[in-house]
Amino acid sequence: MGCDASVLLDSTSGMRSEKQAGPNKNSLRGFKVIDEIKLVLEKACPQTISYAVVLRGGPSWPVELGRKDSLTASFNGANRFIPTPNSSLDTLISNFATQGLDTGDLVALSGSHTMGVARCVSFKQRIYGDTLEVENDHYRRVTTFHRILRSLCPPSGRDNQITPLDFQTPGLFDNQYYRNVLESKGLLNSDNVLISQDVKGEISARVWAYATDEQFFFQSFVKSIIKMGNINVLTGEDGEIRRNCRFVN
Repeated sequence: MGCDASVLLDSTSGMRSEKQAGPNKNSLRGFKVIDEIKLVLEKACPQTISYAVVLRGGPSWPVELGRKDSLTASFNGANRFIPTPNSSLDTLISNFATQGLDTGDLVALSGSHTMGVARCVSFKQRIYGDTLEVENDHYRRVTTFHRILRSLCPPSGRDNQITPLDFQTPGLFDNQYYRNVLESKGLLNSDNVLISQDVKGEISARVWAYATDEQFFFQSFVKSIIKMGNINVLTGEDGEIRRNCRFVN
């Protein structure tokens, strides 16, 4: 296996890095750490393996061997296919379907927002829009949540200030994300539409199921992450096993 993601590649004279795409710019971090890890692994097992990530409290899953790294990055593809933080539910469903992923995968993989951070610019529209999100009995809690977010992210400036996607348990991979969504406390608009724009109720039911049964969420997440990992697999003469995550050999 190689470095897994073409987003790790730096820009060259003939290729623009995915790091510069709108959804990634000033957002993705930790590339230096990945480079250091890969350097150590490459010394131990040249042209053989990639890096591994242990999730905090989350599930583990077998990673299939033999996948190659892409020889190019796709700046345009990143801008086109990575969901935006203000995506509607229909847009999310369509975006996932383009990659061969269904609504079950959408809900399960959205749970990855149990960890990580987002920039203020990603959710300012949600907290400074013409109307605040008021649903069911959550008016007081929602407005309090908005006030907290506004204290962290003013109307202008500090666009790149980062905030945990999950305020409750930001350092754990658990099912708290779904509880947040049920209370309209998903950080991004694309989180909350799983409930607010679900006309048929099927997605909402899955959110409720994951919120009440963490092991069910873990099992579903593993199935969907493996499925996602098998999108457009490069084998044989296509691609390479990358020695350095930042550069094509």
